[in-house]
Amino acid sequence: MKVEMKLSGVDDVMRTLQSLPAEIVSKRGGPVKTALARGARYLRDRAKENLQASIAQNGDESTGLLLQNVIASRGKPPIGSKGERYLVRVRRKTYARKGKEPVTTRKTAALMEYGSSHQPARPWLRPAVQQHGQRVIEMVSADVVRQIDRVAAKAKREGKL
Repeated sequence: MKVEMKLSGVDDVMRTLQSLPAEIVSKRGGPVKTALARGARYLRDRAKENLQASIAQNGDESTGLLLQNVIASRGKPPIGSKGERYLVRVRRKTYARKGKEPVTTRKTAALMEYGSSHQPARPWLRPAVQQHGQRVIEMVSADVVRQIDRVAAKAKREGKL
């Protein structure tokens, strides 16, 4: 079975896309990458604030290892798609405990976030997303538009657009 489709009116769009400067359509991410990175760092900082408050809430002692390992990192795009992806996550480090089974920062973070049968949940990441998610989306959107406008204005001045 063969299906043919003919699109009309996209010639101008294709010409515009092909004329865009390399900074916008870069394989290295371009404006989208930097905007997402900025948004992820903002969310990471809010999550760290929540984590610090959650640790202090019960008067727990902290080595600071978990807090140091909450990071914003670039991830691979989801399978079957293209684009950019940034994650706020916990880097895996191991707590040194004499005579006891080692525990990782990821396990500690998960126990705090979701709790267990022995420990009540003290969420810190999900509330950060709920409280600041809309702000992050607005930041990323505005940043992408601003960066594309800047690159387009530069290209126009140089006669490339």
